Amino acid sequence: MELISLAKNPVPSGARCAAFESFDGTRHRFAIWQKSRGPQRGTVCLFGGRTEFIEKYFEVVADLRRRGFAVATMDWRGQGGSHRPLSNPRKGHIDRYSTYDKDLVRFMRDIVLPDCPPPYMALAHSMGGNILLRAARMSGCWFDRMVLVAPMIRLARNGWTSTHGLARVLAEGLSAIGLGRMYVPGAGDAGWEDEPFEGNVLTSSQERYTRNQAIVARAPELAIGGPTIGWLRASLRSMSLVTSPEFVRSVRVPVLLIAAGDDRVVSSRAIEDFAVQIKLGTHIVIPHARHEILQERNEFRQQFWAAFDAYVGI
Repeated sequence: MELISLAKNPVPSGARCAAFESFDGTRHRFAIWQKSRGPQRGTVCLFGGRTEFIEKYFEVVADLRRRGFAVATMDWRGQGGSHRPLSNPRKGHIDRYSTYDKDLVRFMRDIVLPDCPPPYMALAHSMGGNILLRAARMSGCWFDRMVLVAPMIRLARNGWTSTHGLARVLAEGLSAIGLGRMYVPGAGDAGWEDEPFEGNVLTSSQERYTRNQAIVARAPELAIGGPTIGWLRASLRSMSLVTSPEFVRSVRVPVLLIAAGDDRVVSSRAIEDFAVQIKLGTHIVIPHARHEILQERNEFRQQFWAAFDAYVGI
């Protein structure tokens, strides 16, 4: 296992990159860094969203280390440098989110707890935010607090997901007849990196968008294409779970939720509605920011870091 370094996206110094073995014997890439300056504040466990990979977050890793945090991160199953479950490695697929839950347990048990200083905090984006919310109701959860950036609580209303109820019925029905490993209608092997900057829904920062494209051009094996019907079914099930009244009452960890004002991937309204329901939650909206706030222009990233610093007491 190695990390891909580019002149405009160098690997932060002191990285340790390897693979851990999950519950089913599959191998998943991780990386850890110790803090670079300041008092020891513990460890931030950093989790990306669907399609993302460790290299995309080198800038964030550096930002956290300068604040006195060690950083531990991993590639989710099915993407980046981790195990791909299907013969076509470009398909973004999962059967159920409980598989992600088990991978997270192994990562924390085998990598973070033995090798990284406490206390532990989670910083997660989009799909990663959904998975971390599932962990937030665990008895004995490892994290003292969580910061969830544009968490996938509900998908934005467009395309196949314009009506969630219909999307759920179709995804369930097609999966039941054995079509769960097919791409959702309109998707294929092409990924976001094949699209021009103009008109993208992820970020208004051309510099960071083209930087991330350059990573994939150098290491195309890190990328995936569209989601499968099975991924959509599993995701809709998990979104229904985390928004249920019983789940909301069961969240045990303080959570800061940060929504993007111009998010066309997940629903910012759903994030706000969720935040006001949980006892230990607070939220902010960054106006005009797109879905990938941590990959956004500096003016939006500065608003994020101001909220982060205030929340963690820096």
